[in-house]
Amino acid sequence: MKIAIEGCMHGDLDNVYKTIQHHEQIHNTKVDLLLCCGDFQAVRNEKDMDSLNVPRKYREMKSFWKYYSGQEVAPIPTIFIGGNHEASNYLWELYYGGWAATNIYFLGYAGVVKFGNVRIGGLSGIYNERHYRSGHFERPPYNESTIRSVYHVREYDVQKLLQLEEPLDIFLSHDWPVGITDYGDSESLMRQKPYFRQEIEEKTLGSKPAALLLEKLKPRYWFSAHLHCKFAAAVQHGNDGSVTKFLALDKCLPGKKFLQIIEIESEPGPFEVLYDEEWLAITRKFNSIFPLTRRYTNFSTAGTIQESREWVRKKLEERQFKPFEFARTVHAYNPSQRIYDSIPEIPQNPQTLSLLELLGLPYLLDSSPVTGERTAIPVSPAPSDLPTYDSEEIPIDDIDEIEELEEAKADDPTRDEA
Repeated sequence: MKIAIEGCMHGDLDNVYKTIQHHEQIHNTKVDLLLCCGDFQAVRNEKDMDSLNVPRKYREMKSFWKYYSGQEVAPIPTIFIGGNHEASNYLWELYYGGWAATNIYFLGYAGVVKFGNVRIGGLSGIYNERHYRSGHFERPPYNESTIRSVYHVREYDVQKLLQLEEPLDIFLSHDWPVGITDYGDSESLMRQKPYFRQEIEEKTLGSKPAALLLEKLKPRYWFSAHLHCKFAAAVQHGNDGSVTKFLALDKCLPGKKFLQIIEIESEPGPFEVLYDEEWLAITRKFNSIFPLTRRYTNFSTAGTIQESREWVRKKLEERQFKPFEFARTVHAYNPSQRIYDSIPEIPQNPQTLSLLELLGLPYLLDSSPVTGERTAIPVSPAPSDLPTYDSEEIPIDDIDEIEELEEAKADDPTRDEA
């Protein structure tokens, strides 16, 4: 199986797919899967811009809306995680994972799926110690604080991933596991990015939860992005001889090292995205303690996973392990018209409702961030093609990385804005 790995997408799907197709043509080969390591920017329309943590003057529709609307279809099956520049309102609809567009699958805030017999896990967002032990208290419409905190990794999602016992082939995170620079050419990295030096020397560059997951899960491959550079490392785990090959990649821009293609052993195709039995058993067990306010959760009350495995297996076998079909919940952007409609802030995504029904779980994503009780928000019908107004055309990638880094440090000592 040939897999393309891409760093930060920043909504530039058209160019990434064209780059892969060019590689296929000149090498007379076929790429089976694209993995994106965050900052995907699944912006469907202008309203989604309000949930994107990007300075207003740099907000741009980019190209995801074409795939959401059906104007374009991803030529390669695509799996992505979230980063810190996302349409967070849309990703919250798909908290448990699901199709963001036809042939484009979001792994969820944390998730595991199979592609063929290759097992792929991931953790969305970036680490910030201030919010790590909080619940998911943010709801659209976001304010100046929650538009940032919504993408901060939570211990709840990490604890779910730490329950995994079956081996993983690939793991995706947006920010790097802290300490990963010890296993690669850190001197070269510091020459390339001198403002990383202090954090590398103090061992604060990266995510502590990601490091915990790397130590526990020991996947064959780990891919990241966020820091806008290419960096490779190899981590040997204890005495068992297992090694994780780590690779971080850049953002999609000319001259940047944003794409890598690898070949991994697998069963013969055709391949498709499938639900993972162990992961959904974990999801079912942990949903009863899903933290939806700022309060800390006691994870010891989740119960054992094994007792729900058989129940989940029977349910999944009925569907042949296939995820529920993609469904639009809001209109797609239409550049030729300037109408801006009113929609619920938290539409209930049919994929999420169907998955929860399959697992026998209640829908909680519209719960009050104060009390945890469900709020009365109407379900939005899937609209046809209601359009909206034009966006600004200054690309986010024009933001200077060093300036952005310094602004983020001034705002928050735990840097999260690369």
